[in-house]
Amino acid sequence: MQARDPHRYVNELDAAAVERLIARLEGRAKDAVFTRLFDNYAGRLDVPAGGRVLEVGCGTGAMTRALARRADFRGVALGVDHSAAFVAAANEFAAREGIADRASFRVGDAQRLDFPDGGFDAVFAHTVLSHVAEPSAMLGEMARVTRRGGTVAIFDGDYQSMTYGHPDHEFGRRMDTALVNASFNNPRIMRELARRLPAHGLRLKSAWGDAVVEIGQASYFRSFAETYAPYIVRSGACPQSEVDAWLASQHEAMRDGTFFASCTYYTYLATRA
Repeated sequence: MQARDPHRYVNELDAAAVERLIARLEGRAKDAVFTRLFDNYAGRLDVPAGGRVLEVGCGTGAMTRALARRADFRGVALGVDHSAAFVAAANEFAAREGIADRASFRVGDAQRLDFPDGGFDAVFAHTVLSHVAEPSAMLGEMARVTRRGGTVAIFDGDYQSMTYGHPDHEFGRRMDTALVNASFNNPRIMRELARRLPAHGLRLKSAWGDAVVEIGQASYFRSFAETYAPYIVRSGACPQSEVDAWLASQHEAMRDGTFFASCTYYTYLATRA
């Protein structure tokens, strides 16, 4: 059985699985471990007053909504996602937060955007490139709909670097690999991005990495493990008994303060030439 990235194939999941992903995306957006990574680049999108921003693959719209709430943001933000369930949740959250006039969402394909050339001052993708079927198509579309001189921002993890501590190193390594392969279509894509940008008329302005690490206690990596470990079984990489044993070991480490997990994330800021 082949691993199937749940975000890439979200439209084939049952309602309960989609609700779990919505909970994961919303919980992640409130996690201090993760929110600082968005804040690191959100203020550098260079959006003029009244400017337009597009988030590609917005999920539940958590990042677009966070942008709309920023005191230094005076534009209008739009998010697109291929999941109608995610988009419905995003619009509901925006209305509930009173920001629907500044943040709205619609169904759309990140690899075939239904917008005219150069219609946005900035376009960003937050942990999306690692999931799509055609990364080059998505990059080309992001560049196309950005005005000349506008900003394209891409944030994602180098998930090949993701690791959880485990006393049995070989078993832990195998579970790390299985978890990553079951969760991401393109786990190494951020290592290739600097080479790919010029082909789409994008000039790299700056880039940096951030290590996300939790030692002793866990919030971000706990949610990640609990949400995505079941997909290891569905992929056929490991039996249920091994996944259960691994999760039990992680929960035990969280309880006794010996937990460890880490992953490196990267941000690329580029200008459309």
